Amino acid sequence: MKIVHFADLHLDAQFAWAGVGSDAARRRRQGLRDALGRIAELVKETAADALFCGGDLYENDRIAPDTAEFLRATFAELDPVRVFLAPGNHDWYGPQSLYAVVEWSPNVHVFAEPRLVPVRIDTDLTLWGGAHCVPANTGNFLEGFRAEGPGGHIALFHGSERTWLSAQGNDKQPHAPFDASDIESASLEHAFLGHYHVPRDADRHTYPGNPEPLAFGEDGERGAVIATIDTGEVLRERREVAGGSVHDLTLDITGCATREQVRERLDKAVDGLSGLVRLTVSGEIDRRVELHENELRDVLLARFEAARIRRGELRAGYDLDAIRHENTVRGQFVNDVLDADLPEDERRRVLMTGLRALDGRGDLEVL
Repeated sequence: MKIVHFADLHLDAQFAWAGVGSDAARRRRQGLRDALGRIAELVKETAADALFCGGDLYENDRIAPDTAEFLRATFAELDPVRVFLAPGNHDWYGPQSLYAVVEWSPNVHVFAEPRLVPVRIDTDLTLWGGAHCVPANTGNFLEGFRAEGPGGHIALFHGSERTWLSAQGNDKQPHAPFDASDIESASLEHAFLGHYHVPRDADRHTYPGNPEPLAFGEDGERGAVIATIDTGEVLRERREVAGGSVHDLTLDITGCATREQVRERLDKAVDGLSGLVRLTVSGEIDRRVELHENELRDVLLARFEAARIRRGELRAGYDLDAIRHENTVRGQFVNDVLDADLPEDERRRVLMTGLRALDGRGDLEVL
């Protein structure tokens, strides 16, 4: 049996970093819909027997007026291919959720209980699926569970494998946490999951990762997973379905004596790239250079759909050791700042702003 599995699309996400109501944010939200369209085309292209979604298909708190019809029509067009949806913590199942109110086509099955329930999807294969029915505090679907019945058994749910959770950082909250060993203990051959945006192919479980970029810093081969299940063996292949790429770039401006040289260096860094970009500006800024964020953004937006600029370890081009020995206001200022109990980034910013002010500059804030 062949399935296409995806998760964590997050339709109608805000994209606050792009400005919630901005054109860039609207293009990003449309990009999510386009990604689902490409997933549906992948189902047709591969002649898959079923489409699985491991939750967070959309965001309950921010549903666009036509999202329900968009989803209904997209899945109806796949009929007779069966579509199995396991709600997650962002799209949890409730009486007012899209899962409950949409008149789905006959090929769509929504798991609506906070426990694993079986659906026979092939003559010798049973799918066990469960739903988050609250936005938080869903327990382990596998605790006390054991698959029973003839043939093979697989699962579909939204949950946090505890070992992988530690690799996601402190900002990822545990939802329906479980241990990888629970899958085998539950007599399941494999679990198709959602929640983690970082893809992972483990022996007995699969996280596809979010199919379309949601934030900067995302890496790994994410998208949709084509899984072929045959006599207990699961063969997996990943397919990229994203419409754009996310780039994290660092621009070191050390040695640039003019704005034109900064721009030339930036042009070279972004040559041939498109999609989304986050630019971190670092290095030593020459005391003569006026560097404005809007100028850099204009360069980026000529190439990219959306751009974000942030300040890295940007240092003022002054000889601080020489200045602090001066018997001047400038020397006293540098000594006071260096002796102050300040975070390093704030110290650099204060030094740069103050020294430029003492030089009579009008462009005090750099980025």
